[in-house]
Amino acid sequence: MPTVPTVDLSNCDREPIHIPGSIQPHGCLLACDPAITTVRRYSANAGGMLRLDGNLKNRQVADLLGEEATHDLRNAIAQAPDSSRPAVIAHLRLPNGDHFDIAVHRQQDGAILEFEPSLRRTQPLQLAREMIGRIKDITDIDLLIASSAKLVRSVLGYDRVMIYRFEEDGSGKVASEAKRVDLESFLGQYFPATDIPRQARILYMQNPIRVISDARGTRVDLLPQDDEVRQPLDLSFAHLRSVSPIHCEYLRNMGVAASMSISIILDNQLWGLIACHHYAPKTLTMSERIAAEMFGEFFSLHLLALRQKRKLDTANEARRALDRFLQSASHQTDVDRILSGALPEFQKLLACDGVGLWMNGRWTAIGAVPPAGEEVALATFVSATSEGRIWGTKSLSAVFPEAEYPETVSGVLAVPLSQIPRDYLFFFRKERLQTLNWAGNPEKTYETGPLGDRLTPRKSFAIWKETVRHQAEPWQDADMEIAEAIRSATVEIVLHHNELMQEERSKADVRQRMLNEELNHRVKNILAVIKSLVAAPGQEEVPIEHYIGSLRGRIHALSHAHDQLTRGGGGGSLYGLLQAELLPYRAGLQTLSLTGGPVTLDARAHAVAALVIHELCTNAAKYGALSRLGGSLIVEWQRAEEDDCVIRWQETGGPTIGPIGRKGFGTALIERSIPYDLGGSSHLDYNPEGLAAEFRIPGRFLTWETAEITEEKPVETMMPSTESQPLQDGLPVLLVEDQVLIAMDAEMMLADAGIENVVTASSSADALSRLKTFTPAIAILDINLGRDTSVPVAEELTRLGIPFVFATGYDDRSIVPDGFAEVPVVRKPYDSGALLKALSDRLRATA
Repeated sequence: MPTVPTVDLSNCDREPIHIPGSIQPHGCLLACDPAITTVRRYSANAGGMLRLDGNLKNRQVADLLGEEATHDLRNAIAQAPDSSRPAVIAHLRLPNGDHFDIAVHRQQDGAILEFEPSLRRTQPLQLAREMIGRIKDITDIDLLIASSAKLVRSVLGYDRVMIYRFEEDGSGKVASEAKRVDLESFLGQYFPATDIPRQARILYMQNPIRVISDARGTRVDLLPQDDEVRQPLDLSFAHLRSVSPIHCEYLRNMGVAASMSISIILDNQLWGLIACHHYAPKTLTMSERIAAEMFGEFFSLHLLALRQKRKLDTANEARRALDRFLQSASHQTDVDRILSGALPEFQKLLACDGVGLWMNGRWTAIGAVPPAGEEVALATFVSATSEGRIWGTKSLSAVFPEAEYPETVSGVLAVPLSQIPRDYLFFFRKERLQTLNWAGNPEKTYETGPLGDRLTPRKSFAIWKETVRHQAEPWQDADMEIAEAIRSATVEIVLHHNELMQEERSKADVRQRMLNEELNHRVKNILAVIKSLVAAPGQEEVPIEHYIGSLRGRIHALSHAHDQLTRGGGGGSLYGLLQAELLPYRAGLQTLSLTGGPVTLDARAHAVAALVIHELCTNAAKYGALSRLGGSLIVEWQRAEEDDCVIRWQETGGPTIGPIGRKGFGTALIERSIPYDLGGSSHLDYNPEGLAAEFRIPGRFLTWETAEITEEKPVETMMPSTESQPLQDGLPVLLVEDQVLIAMDAEMMLADAGIENVVTASSSADALSRLKTFTPAIAILDINLGRDTSVPVAEELTRLGIPFVFATGYDDRSIVPDGFAEVPVVRKPYDSGALLKALSDRLRATA
């Protein structure tokens, strides 16, 4: 009994589909010599369609089509030397009066002319432009794919349009679908690689558009048949090329009567197809096909650009996440704890279902991972296989048969954490089939042709499911790049963390010594500033009240500026920095002007600029415009080329500047810090009327903002007011303050106001002990008591119903304990008027 050969779509791999010896019946074909002089071969329907009699072989093209049409064809093929780009003449009138759309291209040593009846003149360019205009502004890949399927269906009128994406193994997935409402859905379904055989893929690359007008498979032979048998005509680039009978049966088994496909080609590879199905015979005009082909090419380019952008965005986000991870890890010493705690962050970097860490013989994991107890065998296998490199597989059970848990974990990506293959970070993916479901009716049946029900979508899907069992989604190049970045980050931490910590300890000692020197220098500067504030009004005519008020305001402002600098963190705005340093001098009569755009300095530039500006302010207060009444300081900054920032400092109205002798530390710091540390420039002119300086900070340290500069409103400082009521003599007051000099200063202020019944405590425990035998009418609580806070005292006073005010040296209310937001805050150093007013107002408010 003879064996019946297996028939499926893989038979097309053995079928020479590019030389079928026939064409589809909606047009006719003439094959000529390269000069389009003589007919060599023709389709059997050419005579009837072109209204020509007899055998057409060896007849003159000009006699058949006319001199004018032949001339047009020769010009067209001269302008289209590439076989894959046929020249097209739309709506050409032949001598018989009929109009045809004609495609002409070179093929080997001849020319092929394809004729299709043209009922009307159409403009393919205009149609293509309208289609492209609908998607050109889409910036999301999923939206582009979904919108394009809907657009092609609405414009070309097919019953179903799918965007079909090829997978790494050649199988395909329906990524997008637009269809008639009564049709079942194929969206999200996979089909085996054999559904689109290798030869068909090659032709899709060569000829990006393919039309089947009638899936009944009617074929029109090429004549003479003897010539065709001896040397078949290559129809790879012909639109009319007939279709494999097996593929036609596949379409008929689906109920499809006509189809069209547009190739999606990315980086010279077939990424997928725009596949169109119609359930009745349908022929697109040549102009519509050209418009569809142009749309397909734009879609491919647009998709490629969005994919590259997504890849770049993913890589950038991964780098930012790793930077955050490295930054947080630098403050810790337990490497195991660092990496274990970062597993959720690692899981976000890659599309995976679970993450595991094997380190120092310990296993930590989250998500879908191998069953408990299997991690040792897996780590041992990967260590022996990967040779210390990143290793991945989409089918673990195929390479490691002991992994008898393919439904839970099929894909593995292992990232070694050191040069010695011992510790690994694992990324896991589930079996691909876990999340797949057939979108249509599971009871749906199809018409079955003589070649069997193998050629149906559901049977194809079933075969695909068998071929991908125990497989996960494959790891892509982008996954490997992110894994390499993770490896670089983790290896650095694991291998060098202890060494870096030891080195950091040594550096910390050096930094501490430098900090002490800088602190000593700054304290001297601060003392010099205070001295200059005290001595500023050198003229006798300045009223003493004015002098005292100005001095008091400047010392408060100096406290504010110092607070801003110490809490500035790792960077900040140039405007805020200038405001903080110059604030002590705004209480006087000098003229200050700050003008410039909003710019933020990074941590390095902020530290350097803070030193320079502090020195400029100090020198101006000692010797320049800020050292006397009537002085003027103008600071301007602007954006320069390459986003640099140019700062100009101009002093006038100060003492006349004489010759500069030996430069001290502060002057050297001003001149050398920005050039040396930031690669910028500094220039100082000691003019007689005042200092003129210009600094340039490179743009790589800056961020220019678009928002307007707004000055942060400081915490309101309570000042004396004539409206406050005098305090009763002998009023019992509890003062909680850990600094003895500050406590004595406050006691003196209260004594001057007639309040001498003051009990002072230096800690919260001391204060609570005093409250057992002393009942104050009001209390003053320093919030921060060194190693302690006054919160327990505040809670006890609240329980006793005794009012109190807080005192702090900080510049905002963030230090105020939770639950006490309504309690007034007095700024330190204390101002007598502000302190007495706060106590008076608090007593009146709680009376």
